[in-house]
Amino acid sequence: MKTIRIKKSVRFNLAGRPSVRVEDRFGVGNVAMVCDGIPFIKPRLLVEINDRIRIGTPLFEDKTRSELKFVSPGGGTVTEVNYGPRRVLESIVINIDDDEPHENFEVLSTAGIASASRDDIIQRLLDGGMWSCIRELPFRNIADPGLVPAAIWVNLDGDDPYQPRSEVYLKGTLSFFETGISVLQKIAEPVHVCAAADASLASNGRARLVTHRVSGGYPANDPGVAVYHTRKTPEDNRVWYIGGQDVVRIARFLTIGKYPTEKIIAVSAPEADDCRHVKTRIGAPLADLVAGAYDQALHQWITGGIFTGTTRSKDGFLGITDASLMIAPALRVRELFSFLRPGFDRPTYSRAFLSVFNRSPFPIDTDMHGEERACINCGTCTRVCPVDILPQFAYKSIYADEIEEALKHGLLDCVECGLCAYVCPSKIELSQALIAAKHQYFMERD
Repeated sequence: MKTIRIKKSVRFNLAGRPSVRVEDRFGVGNVAMVCDGIPFIKPRLLVEINDRIRIGTPLFEDKTRSELKFVSPGGGTVTEVNYGPRRVLESIVINIDDDEPHENFEVLSTAGIASASRDDIIQRLLDGGMWSCIRELPFRNIADPGLVPAAIWVNLDGDDPYQPRSEVYLKGTLSFFETGISVLQKIAEPVHVCAAADASLASNGRARLVTHRVSGGYPANDPGVAVYHTRKTPEDNRVWYIGGQDVVRIARFLTIGKYPTEKIIAVSAPEADDCRHVKTRIGAPLADLVAGAYDQALHQWITGGIFTGTTRSKDGFLGITDASLMIAPALRVRELFSFLRPGFDRPTYSRAFLSVFNRSPFPIDTDMHGEERACINCGTCTRVCPVDILPQFAYKSIYADEIEEALKHGLLDCVECGLCAYVCPSKIELSQALIAAKHQYFMERD
């Protein structure tokens, strides 16, 4: 087992981390396939309102890659098809039947997986809607099944304080996880499994499954960070990655023959002291995952992580890639002379605040605590960037429409962690600018 030590990272002491307690909230009345969180796809709808469908029935496909299908997380009746601006498909809502029928797929035994060809495994994952679990660096798009990557990286833990812990979602599923690793080895080799230094899997009897132990703060366990610190050739940049929980789902799909809908979600609502793990299903209504009611005007519902997530409506649904839900206060009141306040109870990277002496967990909210100002070239973003790029210069190159210059400053190495925006004293959304530029470059290149 190799050890990767990431020095440029941030360790957070924030309130509301989910406990290891798991609450069952699997039973819901309706589910939805959320489309707007899936990058670089153009959905083509395959169903209509009032259609009766099964779990695993294709709902839409990618217009540019018709083999890439996205299937229903529930069995019942299609009740809503929601579109956004320019008629872009946003979500498909399914009212669940009591019996909830499944699409049945061919079952593969452990011996069958060992003897199956790479093309056979890939085709099964495509047909069952499971291929979207595998992503590709550096753009984090869904992997191209026609290519062979330099490696596949499996990340078990996220350093975001509000992500699910591997010791929770791997409890009772280690045999499926091991089977899933053997499936990935049929697709490409080597398969690297990264675990946090304090993860239970890295020290128990299944430690042989872990190839890399990662130490450091956020975002040390991001696959892009691991690739950056271990690559030896330019080809190593084009790798695939997948989360540990999705490895388990792939194994369940192939060995049971049904599309797996179960998922462990980290739920954090610090104000209500409601921080735990929830066993639910893909596409579940967000309101069904929490206890109590929250005013949409006073709280923001964030899925996917506090630094890289997406703001949702409380009437929204869980996306296929979402593994966390956080409800954070949305402050809207300006503080008079806030720049003069000592800030003893505010989380900050700067040592100018008295909070550097406070060892208690800090409450978190979504307020900017200031307004955007001009970049002063302080270099704070550079000091925390885990992949050693120069975010401030990449940002200025993008602002000047010099994309080639931004690429020289390491744009494609950006792991989209959001740290540069978090520490920026000028409140510039650096990460959003870099992510938008990467997406534009991907689309123009293709």
